[in-house]
Amino acid sequence: MLRVWRLCTGPRGVLGTRTVLSRGWQEARFRGVRPLSSREVDHTATLPIGGLSYVRGCTESRLIYKTVGQCLAATAQRFPNQEALVVLHEDIRLTFAQLKEEVDKAASGLLSIGLCKGDRLGMWGPNSYAWVLIQLATAQAGIILVSVNPAYQAMELEYTLRKVGCKALVFPKQFKTQQFYNILKQICPELEKAQPGALKCQRLPDLTTLISVDTPLPGTLLLEDVVAAGNSEQRLAQLRHTEQFLSCYDPINIQFTSGTTGSPKGATLSHYNIVNNSNFLGKRLKLNLKTPEKPKIILPAPLYHCLGSVGGTMVSVLHGVPFVLSSPVFNGKKALEAISRERGTFLYGTPTMFVDILNQPNFSSYDISAMRAGVVAGSPAPPDLVKEVINKLNAKDLVLQDEEVDQRGQQPPGQLGHLVVVQVEIGYGTTENSPVTFTSFPDDPLEERAHSVGKVMPHTEAKIVNMKTGATVELNTPGELCIRGYCVMMGYWNDPQKTEEVIGLDNWYRTGDTATMDEQGLCRIVGRSKDMIIRGGENIYPAELENFLHTHPQVQEVQVVGVKDNRMGEEICACIRLKTGEEATPEEIKAFCKGKISHFKIPRYVVFVTDYPLTISGKIQKFKLQKQMEQHLNL
Repeated sequence: MLRVWRLCTGPRGVLGTRTVLSRGWQEARFRGVRPLSSREVDHTATLPIGGLSYVRGCTESRLIYKTVGQCLAATAQRFPNQEALVVLHEDIRLTFAQLKEEVDKAASGLLSIGLCKGDRLGMWGPNSYAWVLIQLATAQAGIILVSVNPAYQAMELEYTLRKVGCKALVFPKQFKTQQFYNILKQICPELEKAQPGALKCQRLPDLTTLISVDTPLPGTLLLEDVVAAGNSEQRLAQLRHTEQFLSCYDPINIQFTSGTTGSPKGATLSHYNIVNNSNFLGKRLKLNLKTPEKPKIILPAPLYHCLGSVGGTMVSVLHGVPFVLSSPVFNGKKALEAISRERGTFLYGTPTMFVDILNQPNFSSYDISAMRAGVVAGSPAPPDLVKEVINKLNAKDLVLQDEEVDQRGQQPPGQLGHLVVVQVEIGYGTTENSPVTFTSFPDDPLEERAHSVGKVMPHTEAKIVNMKTGATVELNTPGELCIRGYCVMMGYWNDPQKTEEVIGLDNWYRTGDTATMDEQGLCRIVGRSKDMIIRGGENIYPAELENFLHTHPQVQEVQVVGVKDNRMGEEICACIRLKTGEEATPEEIKAFCKGKISHFKIPRYVVFVTDYPLTISGKIQKFKLQKQMEQHLNL
């Protein structure tokens, strides 16, 4: 569940609008909690300690103290001719050597137009080659990338750009019905008459430089020209000089939380956060190991979200693995076509994306024989969905039965032939944690992967606490999940109060998620603390009901929310999407529940829906769904 330790001995207020953190101050922050030594802890450290819900990840893998640019340079040197990036909808293919060359020119070009280390640059648009180029180029130049939701309208865009003091914004003219340039003119009417690179906008005083991705537009620079301007020895020498003064502790990306629980906040991540998280994620997926089938990541998830930018771009850069952008925005059919055409081995997506992909017409006609793993993240995945993913990936020569894998994850003797074991990796994290903190291992038993989010990642501590007392709870007891480690964000940009609300003086980040931990260190997400329904004094966790209702043969997808009730305080409302061609009544759903779950957990209301309010990254916005249901039910 991707919703994503800031180590800090200093004040909670982080990153004022004009602040550029010094290396010395950053290093002082990391003295607050020392890294775990690999001599102290081995793999058994992933087991809980003292019968309490506390665990810390192994430390055999060393942390990396490099910038994103240094990592890209190292990979391009190791695998210069290895395919790096494929953008199907733009017919673009680049090797790591070619990608490195283009990133150098783009980074140099950004510096040549007056951007400096610590300036904020927003990238606003759907998945594209330009998105990846800007992501890597800003990192190499020390510019802080602001990931802007491509669905934002004028008010949301203005809030985001003002919040972080964006100096530059990169965007396409339009995509489908989204008219980016026209939206921008609503808040910057001065744009059309502005000198390119010298905008003076009353409502956005920090914004001076607008860069169009694809079309020459009044008041803007063209990205192609910016990249060309960086292609000179003098400009490239300026880039090399700038790189000498970059630290892995510098802020490099501001990711706005997706707004599933309220107003977005700008989680600020460093090279150190992102590089190490993508390194450990790739290793957990065994991308660092040689296999007969060359790994290739298919990415239908948006790059503006951590799952795409870290799990996609950065995992590719750290491990020299190509990744494929299947479409500008999520499209289930395009994702399947990409798997088939590119012989994709890893598919990333939210549960909702997987539901749509698995239910594409003619699913069985696509060649998915190269698939090795599906990475399901972004929101809770019901166990039945996990099993369905595994079953539907069972193509002609895929053997998915878990008993055919021994404890070392090896194929049994005599089964080598065409046997391919496809795994489904379940991940959990938050934007604020760079993002991944728990994942399953590829060789974990099916039941563990179906009913948990796996085990804690390396160099990461996790505990579950009583939400009232703050004490660590006993095993198998629900409470709030807290995370500490290298992965915790530096803070919310220019928002010390919100930062203090989630990161205490002890450097633990409170996720706001309710979870349990068992004797093996397996974590199960029960739901958002704020989503918990209190019905007549009984605590009810929506995820538990969603998992149960998902076993109904006619149910495709279900979301449970609490709606207001004068007598009980809250009542349970199940919002159900039925499978194509199926019909059901609320009474039938309630009858299915009787005798199988406690009477007080049976939904008072059952509403059949065709879709849910989603963020652009595919997360369901429960607070909006709750309001919709209260209006629909006239409560």
